[in-house]
Amino acid sequence: MSSVVQDSRRTGGSSASYDTEQYRPGRPITDWEPENELFWKSIGRKVANRNLWIAVPALLVAFVVWQVWSVTATNLKDVGFGFSTSQLFWLTAIPGLTGGTARILYTFLGPMIGQRRFTALSTVVLIVPLIWLGIAIQDPTTPYAVMVAIAALCGIGGANFASSLANIGFFFPKAKKGSATGVNGGLGNLGVSVVQLLTPIVITWSTIAIGSAQHKADGTPVYLQNAAFLWVPVLLVLAAVAWFGQNDLKVASTPFKQQKIIFKRKHNWLMTWLYVGTFGSFIGFAAALPMLIKTTFPDYSIATYAWMGPAVGALARWGGGWIADKWGGARVTILSFVGMAVSLVGVINFLPSGSDGGSFYGFFFCFLAAFFFSGIGNGSTFRQIPVIFRGTHLKGLTEGTPEHDRALKQAEMESGAVTGFTSAVAAYGFFFIPALFGSVAVTSAMWGFVAFYVSCMVVTWWFYARKSAEAPSRGTPEKDPARRGLFAYPEQDLRPPGGDHCRPK
Repeated sequence: MSSVVQDSRRTGGSSASYDTEQYRPGRPITDWEPENELFWKSIGRKVANRNLWIAVPALLVAFVVWQVWSVTATNLKDVGFGFSTSQLFWLTAIPGLTGGTARILYTFLGPMIGQRRFTALSTVVLIVPLIWLGIAIQDPTTPYAVMVAIAALCGIGGANFASSLANIGFFFPKAKKGSATGVNGGLGNLGVSVVQLLTPIVITWSTIAIGSAQHKADGTPVYLQNAAFLWVPVLLVLAAVAWFGQNDLKVASTPFKQQKIIFKRKHNWLMTWLYVGTFGSFIGFAAALPMLIKTTFPDYSIATYAWMGPAVGALARWGGGWIADKWGGARVTILSFVGMAVSLVGVINFLPSGSDGGSFYGFFFCFLAAFFFSGIGNGSTFRQIPVIFRGTHLKGLTEGTPEHDRALKQAEMESGAVTGFTSAVAAYGFFFIPALFGSVAVTSAMWGFVAFYVSCMVVTWWFYARKSAEAPSRGTPEKDPARRGLFAYPEQDLRPPGGDHCRPK
């Protein structure tokens, strides 16, 4: 017989009973009240942290699969593949196209299927492109079209981010969502650095190689298949851990017909624009930097330098969320775009031009600064989203009332969906930035990015940072209740036909 724990609600003083069996690993959870302090301390915190720390390594390795081509492409010419520089940039870019597209699907599928099942399934399917890559890369006559297909399938790894962050957010109370998604997203983003750091090392290990060696022009053997095969058993283990260790949270289960309301929300599209500027830059620069170093400063080692930028950006993401809690999300977001714009002006200044060979170290450290500020912006924009949507939905409502509870649930659902959707669109930066570098002059591309960042500064200031902004996200609703809900959507936008204020359909 399952045990039952008694808990008293923080608001209203009524008693609530929870069947503790549902909180065991692998079980679906029906009763979940993270805002109830007693529930959170006695049950919720342990369960939420378990689900978070299972999600983190699964997301990290998904990023490894997504980014494996950013390093693999730099080695193809060395072992006899006859692809042009433009073709190699496109192989680097294609996973971004499929990853961004699949993120849109994963954004809505995750809450529908459940965290446990979706994490396990979306992790195990990544084995397919890795095995195919490990086989194809051993033969220099493999057609370019086959490599394109493999790169496209590897892109599915990038989609896991959208479902993972949206689902994990439901487990935590609003005061801890920023740090939870920062840990999940930040450590997940480190997968970019992990693959760029480890790949140049593991491809030299004959002891773990399955299959034949490839040889460089000087006869040095390498085993490029190791970069793919190494992660297959890791993915199997992580999928099993997710299946048996995580929980499906029923309160987060939302059909698409309710989630699609976000497409009518103006701030969904505005925050998408801003997140394209932060995360789109981070993931695009991470994908392009190895090839950019190889083609622009060929005397410098990709293995030594390329992984540092994504690592700086991933770690800065934690700081971005924390600073946004202190200073306000909009202010920090503006700061991030100013920093990125100034950093890229520095990159432009240090690029080779004519007889001037440029300065690699000036170029590299300015790029590190761009990664740092993109990471700060990744954290601050994701902190803005729940602030904006709670503020707009809770206008004039009294805490503890049924109307307030319904509006809060709607805000939470929309925040999760918007988080996933913005990350989906921003993931296309992985495609467009390497593709742009493969199509136009690097300097021209950089000036285009600077102009885009200026537009992001204007959007952030006008809608979120200025004194009379439509939806200020300078602070957080829980820390600044005077601002809570003062800037709502028009009433008709919040009322489903025939329903109460903010009631989900």
